[in-house]
Amino acid sequence: MHMREGQAGTVDQQAKALAELTTLLAHELATPVDDLVQQFVMQMLGDARPLGVLFYGSGLRGGVGEDTLLDFYIIVDRQADWPRSFLARQCNALLPPNVEYHEQRVNGRGMRAKVAILTLAQFRRLTGFATYDTTLWARFSQPSRLVWAKDVQAAGRIGACIVQAHVTAARWAAILGPEQGSPAAFWEALYTNTYAAELRVEKNGRSGSIVEAWPQRYAMLLQPCWVLARVSVVQAAGANLRPILSLQEREAGKQAWALRVALGRPLNILRLVKAAFTFSGGARYAAWKIRRHSGVTIEVSAFAEKHPLLAAPPVLFRLWRRGIFRRR
Repeated sequence: MHMREGQAGTVDQQAKALAELTTLLAHELATPVDDLVQQFVMQMLGDARPLGVLFYGSGLRGGVGEDTLLDFYIIVDRQADWPRSFLARQCNALLPPNVEYHEQRVNGRGMRAKVAILTLAQFRRLTGFATYDTTLWARFSQPSRLVWAKDVQAAGRIGACIVQAHVTAARWAAILGPEQGSPAAFWEALYTNTYAAELRVEKNGRSGSIVEAWPQRYAMLLQPCWVLARVSVVQAAGANLRPILSLQEREAGKQAWALRVALGRPLNILRLVKAAFTFSGGARYAAWKIRRHSGVTIEVSAFAEKHPLLAAPPVLFRLWRRGIFRRR
């Protein structure tokens, strides 16, 4: 790959880019969040002491409303460091992450969250360029907050994974983005592709709205990320950038991406199947979703909480009788 002055090439340039990126992201991770979020996390943790808790998603972007579902990742050193069943730990080791649903009353207010659990080793692997799973590095190349950390060392290790996620994302943005364009154009192209690779339905323009919410952030991050990803770049017309990729490099990258797309949806389907057996609090989560989207309140019995698959058919039958599944 050709090198240009100020871009990937020398050890000094790499070190400078790493220091710049680490500082920017450490500041972002340490930015305070709503006190309600902080209190929720402390109540949720109880006596557990993971390495750290990351907060991201719509609750971070849009604030905490009455119906906001908070999103957290809990990073642990070992699978046994978070309380759950032996089966859940084994499933998380084989096909991470496991997802749990938590409800807490904070200052008299009902709050809820979707919580995923990963070991630090899994987090490190899934934010690297070699992984076939696009979800983690794509998610954590977007803004997040480290709302709880065990100690300074744990915060630094988690922060290094966040840096790696951004470098991975930027490298893919060079491959999947336009031949030349603004920083925003590269990030938008990236997120359009990552959403398409997952089993999710997003509104048109979602990739653009993510970047538009923090335009200066994404503009500042792209070039130091490209230095660390060893992607050389030249200034094009105006503020546009042009990553230097040979035809062979771009073609090989697109073939590698096609493989990730082919694997992405089956991986997410497997996670959905796994969730039926390991999603702690899944019955309460389903009841909340039903109430939110249909207005129908489902009482979750102790049996349904323990055996959601067995309890589901009669609940679905009652919903069908009430016309919930009919087109409106």
